[in-house]
Amino acid sequence: MAAIGYTLSPMGFRRHGPFQPGDQVQLTDPKNKRHTVTLKEGGVFHTHKGMIPHDDLIGLPEGSVVRSSGGTAYLAFRHLLQDYAVSMPRGAAVVYPKDAAMIVGLADIFPGARVVEAGVGSGALTCFLLRAVGETGHVTSYERRDDFAEIATKNVNKFFGGPLEQWRLVVGDFVAALDEVDVDRIVLDMLAPWECVDAAAKALTPGGVICCYVATTTQLSRTVETLREHGSFTEPHSWETMIRDWHVEGLAVRPDHRMVGHTGFLVTARRMAEGVTPPPRRRRPAKGAEGI
Repeated sequence: MAAIGYTLSPMGFRRHGPFQPGDQVQLTDPKNKRHTVTLKEGGVFHTHKGMIPHDDLIGLPEGSVVRSSGGTAYLAFRHLLQDYAVSMPRGAAVVYPKDAAMIVGLADIFPGARVVEAGVGSGALTCFLLRAVGETGHVTSYERRDDFAEIATKNVNKFFGGPLEQWRLVVGDFVAALDEVDVDRIVLDMLAPWECVDAAAKALTPGGVICCYVATTTQLSRTVETLREHGSFTEPHSWETMIRDWHVEGLAVRPDHRMVGHTGFLVTARRMAEGVTPPPRRRRPAKGAEGI
């Protein structure tokens, strides 16, 4: 088990103003194809549609248009986090923006919160959590695999422009390594979150939220039943999110033929006060469940 410390990046959480060397700029062509460029003085972005000197971008405000040597126009913006998350180098699968947004929203990740996540993966969700807790909060991430931890560290540091004192990454098993109490939120993104429910209950402050992200219905069922049986949590809430874009062009308004469907299930529950158990559920079981 090894802990990695961080110091505050001089960039902070968001850079504004004209493009500067070191900025990650997203260039979008007329067909909506996107390219990411890290600016440096004297650098050149090459494409089959011509080249763009980095010096043509440095000093421009966000939302500018630059043209390649071949005459193609590109929109230039800094990354949105959602764009960065889906394009970052991966060791493990990333938590997609639609699920990360729901975790931040429905798990109520707030500025100043103390958040623990287990299963850092490639660091996508970590970036969303750090953004949500702000400069007064703190995120501790636990990851079993050294290679995943290394990739996540590079991705998080690259997005924020350097290491952050608000983040601590621990390489080790969550249950064995967890050393925090009075945590506001715990997010579990792993194969068997039910194995960590007891440890999470001991670390969470009363009223705190546990949020589990799982991929399959069998994982969902076991996670929910373990939270119910533990006795320290409110009735779990389970859901998934699906996104469907719409084509809008004049009077031609219709749903797109493709949509972002199932990526994973989310489960949330709140920590009860110590020694208090939730009231028994009053729910009529389904006919097929009788006698089980």
